[in-house]
Amino acid sequence: MQKSKTEVFFTWFNIIFLALCAFATLFPFLNVIAVSFSSGRAINAGEVFLWPIEFNFDAYKQIIDDGQLFVAMKNSIIITVVGTALNMVFTILCAYPLSKTRVKGRNVILMGILFTMLFSGGLIPQFLLVGNLGLMNTYWALWLPSLISVYNMFVMKTFFEGLPEELEESASMDGAKDFTILLRIVLPLSMPVIAALTLFYAVGHWNAYQSVLIYIQSSEKLSLTVKLFQMIDLVSPELLDSGEGTENDVVLTEQAIRSAAIFISMLPILAVYPFLQKYFIKGVLIGSVKG
Repeated sequence: MQKSKTEVFFTWFNIIFLALCAFATLFPFLNVIAVSFSSGRAINAGEVFLWPIEFNFDAYKQIIDDGQLFVAMKNSIIITVVGTALNMVFTILCAYPLSKTRVKGRNVILMGILFTMLFSGGLIPQFLLVGNLGLMNTYWALWLPSLISVYNMFVMKTFFEGLPEELEESASMDGAKDFTILLRIVLPLSMPVIAALTLFYAVGHWNAYQSVLIYIQSSEKLSLTVKLFQMIDLVSPELLDSGEGTENDVVLTEQAIRSAAIFISMLPILAVYPFLQKYFIKGVLIGSVKG
């Protein structure tokens, strides 16, 4: 069937509009990469756009020699892996029993948990609590206050409620206890929601900034996001190298160092996200509707 002029115009308008949106989204990313691989002269002259000018690895060599960014990346990996594991264990242990109507006081407990989702003591009481518990300058100050996300717990609880009760009843008749049923029957059937919530928790820990800034004082324990901000806000003079009477008066610039640091910090997410992106789409809906 031949398309009308209006349909053809609408199709081409959508193509052009979406192409412009894609370019606007990709331009900062491509520009950062181009700047990180360009020379100081080209950067200062404003010649760098989407492609490196006078291609070199000087900024990356300086960051690797300095080593601070990779220490921060190691810290972020520790925070993310351990924090996500704790989140998932306690979220599952909280959601599974609350998905059973036979649990006494279930509705009261759910209302109490929901109350914490709507109201909180605030930042100052939490800061005082963390200090009184002796958790300052430790990663436990990041893990314990956010041990369970109420929203994620309700999503998982709803998913558990949608599983066939006959499976657990048959296992119970065969002598299986609650933990056996949870580990061998429920969890293998819940891998989609587990994968989605694991991804949500992991991204939250990886991008954590305010909590690290408040509770971690030691520079050796700072996460990648905080260290990246410090490098963007104030590039250390030791990272800058200047020429001595050469044509290229500035071999390395602050812009190159900052761009290289940003690109390095994005690499872990760029490597993982393409394989897990589908869970972001499913994760919001999984468990939100029963049946």
